Amino acid sequence: MKKKATLTLRLLYAVFLIGTGIMTMGFHFNPPEWPQSPAGEFLRAAGETGYLVGWVGLFKAVTGLLILIPRTEKVAYLMALPYAFNILLWVTFVAHEWLLIGIPNFLAIAILIALNFDSYRSLLRKPLKAS
Repeated sequence: MKKKATLTLRLLYAVFLIGTGIMTMGFHFNPPEWPQSPAGEFLRAAGETGYLVGWVGLFKAVTGLLILIPRTEKVAYLMALPYAFNILLWVTFVAHEWLLIGIPNFLAIAILIALNFDSYRSLLRKPLKAS
């Protein structure tokens, strides 16, 4: 049961990242209205250049593809974590109307990392001393 749930969540999250990544790159998707705040003004300006948004979309699509490959899925989860955390902060403090997307986005990657936490234990050990 746990493996089926993990696989289902993994596939759904990968499809979400690939889909929104392609949508962001191909259609230069931006919210209809940015919040009236300094953060909103910054992102409106960044969105108009097309530079930042394109790279974010590419990163999301590549990360989603890496999640689908069993050999790279664990590193892809770590790649997705900063993006998901940033979105969580953004929807919590600035764009409250996107909470229904931001919270599940973060929870999905947090659950995937938690379910695979044993794979990351070696990263948390003390490094070997140089001789």
